[in-house]
Amino acid sequence: MADDNGLYEEADDQEELFEHFRFVADPGQEPLRIDKFLMVRVANATRNKIQVAAHAGNVHVNGTPVKPHYRVKPKDEVTIVMAFPPRDKTIYPEDIPLDVLYEDADVVVINKQAHLVVHPGHGNYTGTLVNGLMHHFKNLPDMGTREEPRPGLVHRLDKGTSGVMVIAKNEVALSNLAQQFFDRTTDRLYNALVWGDFEEEEGTITGHIGRSVKNRLQMDVFPDGSQGKHAVTHYKVLERFGYVTLVQCKLETGRTHQIRAHMKHIGHALFNDERYGGDKILKGTTFTKYKQFIENCFEIAPRAALHAKSLAFTQPATKERLQFETDLPEDMQTVIEKWRVYVSSRPE
Repeated sequence: MADDNGLYEEADDQEELFEHFRFVADPGQEPLRIDKFLMVRVANATRNKIQVAAHAGNVHVNGTPVKPHYRVKPKDEVTIVMAFPPRDKTIYPEDIPLDVLYEDADVVVINKQAHLVVHPGHGNYTGTLVNGLMHHFKNLPDMGTREEPRPGLVHRLDKGTSGVMVIAKNEVALSNLAQQFFDRTTDRLYNALVWGDFEEEEGTITGHIGRSVKNRLQMDVFPDGSQGKHAVTHYKVLERFGYVTLVQCKLETGRTHQIRAHMKHIGHALFNDERYGGDKILKGTTFTKYKQFIENCFEIAPRAALHAKSLAFTQPATKERLQFETDLPEDMQTVIEKWRVYVSSRPE
């Protein structure tokens, strides 16, 4: 069976094997273990996965299976073969409804719905925002890779996050917008419902964000800067409900899972954020009615309660400053209203 990254598949000598990767060693290649040789050449591969693949008979050199300790020599032909053909990496247009807020010759601004994956990846090769963009807009520019094409994308939102995104319609706009995000000249505001109350009305979270060493699906905060990349999030309290708080977050940087990781780091995991532990009752009473209330809220909004509220950027051609703002989606609005009613009916 293939692993989560599709790197290996138990080989059967009776089955046809399909080539997924091929590399030819340089004429000046120094002897190097094949697991180390492949680790830097196969995207998302780890040394352990390559070793497992080799033991399963999926790593060949010059047409012959080899073990992980094999040392690659000059001009060796190294291949990874599997019992199934390579996945078609072509992105096919799909008629996915898009909430378009604005469009001109250079950019498209959309209000992304929650639960929509932005671009194809493991487990989500169809039904993504990119598939929808390919249907609605032709010849979008792409700065992605062959493995991860990302037509029109200059930034992204997590699958569960709703809100404003800008899409580039041509190469000049793509390059210009990418530079704006890199230079931090865009303005991005998010609304998040988080666990717990705050002593202060506003604050700033500063701490490098990098891949967790314990859970590769999570990002961790490294305040000492030993790992990850510099990240800054400014927050302001919008409404207090005692056990949870509605906050506004302003991104100074744009790291993967930045708000989710930063908020968890200061003890305020996002409401119903399964990946970061917010899908449990972190604050409140032990009463059965309260537990049922929380479970109802989780059911109404089955995702991390995060919405990209507004986005401002400079139009690449006209240099006009554009700003777009969206209402909270219905699921978050409903949960927030339920909290208002709950707080108002709670005895002092």
